[in-house]
Amino acid sequence: MSEVLILVIIVAVVLAFFNREWIKNRFSPKKHTYYTIDDQFNSDKRDREKEIDRLLSKMGKNGINDLSEKDRKRLDELSKM
Repeated sequence: MSEVLILVIIVAVVLAFFNREWIKNRFSPKKHTYYTIDDQFNSDKRDREKEIDRLLSKMGKNGINDLSEKDRKRLDELSKM
């Protein structure tokens, strides 16, 4: 019985060794840290669009008078980009 247990442990260790990259990626996936210029541009564009949407929804409730002066300037800046 102990020989079978030792054999099972050896097989498990060998399988883990040959599948170590899959196991590593499965339990601790790589963070996307290297952005291309296009990735950064698209990320910035999505952030600008979210901010514009937030300002427009705030304005949609009571009109342009609902925005503060700071919000109006920011909306003007974002619309020019």
